[in-house]
Amino acid sequence: MKIKDLPNDSKPRERFLKYGPEALSDAELFAIILRTGNKNENVLEVANKLIAEYGIDKLFDCSVKELRKIKGIGKTKAIELLTIAELAKRYSSFKREIKHISSAKDVFDLYHERLKDEKQENFYVLMLNNKNNIIKEELISKGVLDSAIIHPREVFKPAIKNSSARIILIHNHPSGDPKPSEEDVKVTKQIKEASKFVSIELVDHIIVGREDYYSFKQKFLDF
Repeated sequence: MKIKDLPNDSKPRERFLKYGPEALSDAELFAIILRTGNKNENVLEVANKLIAEYGIDKLFDCSVKELRKIKGIGKTKAIELLTIAELAKRYSSFKREIKHISSAKDVFDLYHERLKDEKQENFYVLMLNNKNNIIKEELISKGVLDSAIIHPREVFKPAIKNSSARIILIHNHPSGDPKPSEEDVKVTKQIKEASKFVSIELVDHIIVGREDYYSFKQKFLDF
């Protein structure tokens, strides 16, 4: 049955207007976003297939190509779904925005939502003033963490430009396990040593995992 042939109390848009979004099922909310189904299935049926295939928790981690495997999800609809996911992620990050860093947990809370589902390693430098207030952040690299790429020059260049007194390094592990690798340790030691010559303190290096984090300052004996 087509959506237009359903009684008004069963149509997602009408139910949204009458009862509010919280009264709608996951499939009904997706149906509103998708708008149309395919020639054999209405939009609610397509939405249910989408959820059954990937689940709410994994759906927004999919690629455009993966979403398009569901009949009725074309390139445009796939892009729209992932755009909504990105906006939700940014909104969540904004709501949790922290201006002052007092602990490694503050850094984790600031970056966790943004980085927990990333498929590649993202290496950030968080710049602070001498009161640990955030000045700026900069993405230094995206991809495999490599000491040949994460050169101290690239790390301290934006810090010097922004008159930072301190910096914190942040990167994620796509595996979800925040335990540092040998390369993580190598990069951290290299930047820690360089910090002595530019008089910009390296406060910590935080590795963000799926559910937890690793703080070099808290756990690494030689930090």
